[in-house]
Amino acid sequence: MMFSEATEHCTVPDPENCMLHFPTDMLQVLSVRLVDTPVSKGQMQLYGYIAVRDDRDWMLNYVFKRSRDDPIIVQQGSLIQMTGPKRGIEMDPPVLIELDIRIKNGGLEEDDLGLIDGAVACTLRKPWRPINHRIVGNCGTLDMNLAFVRYAVEATIEVIISEVPRGLSLSLSSLIYIAMEYEEIQLFQGTIDQPFSLKRFVVAVTTGTEMLLKFKVGKNHVERCLSFKAKQHGCASQGMKLELAAVLVKVTWSTI
Repeated sequence: MMFSEATEHCTVPDPENCMLHFPTDMLQVLSVRLVDTPVSKGQMQLYGYIAVRDDRDWMLNYVFKRSRDDPIIVQQGSLIQMTGPKRGIEMDPPVLIELDIRIKNGGLEEDDLGLIDGAVACTLRKPWRPINHRIVGNCGTLDMNLAFVRYAVEATIEVIISEVPRGLSLSLSSLIYIAMEYEEIQLFQGTIDQPFSLKRFVVAVTTGTEMLLKFKVGKNHVERCLSFKAKQHGCASQGMKLELAAVLVKVTWSTI
């Protein structure tokens, strides 16, 4: 959210058409899926990280990060719920994707298995359909679904859930417009027992297009959507009522 607030220099001719801060081409990770592993056919505990380095500062920007004490439980074919990135990823090839994913195997760290450990370069150069990037490791395979987002700005999404009934099932995803279609990014899926603020989510959105936030709530998966139009600066808030739960969403826009 470095440039979320317009300065006095942005107002010429007006903040909606700022000539000082420009959208840029970005990389968006749409999903990460565990394809297979010969280690187990059932549930397993994964930890480690997936991070991206771009030409903006070459620092690690974590797409997924879990400690050994807080692993994620997955099985073959399931999505790995992402925990990042913390900011938009500039798509100025090559972008480096680093992975160190491990399978927890008992009480001792030395007994754990290395699923994937390495790095790959991403050289997407055209804003076309998303691609599926398959990464094969020593003990398994991951699929990363990646998209080139042209003229993009960074959307930072904050969600506050209040008036929550016990055991509320909640799914939240973001839909962004790419190559004439909306592509879905799963942001959160779980159960909430009390008023709760979800962690911040960062998504790349083409400026001038509508980003949709899709909520599915309760046992009946009641579905509702909110729409936010991408711009270079500023923020917007919307609230709604969802099956005994109240939801407040704030989206902050920024260039990177």
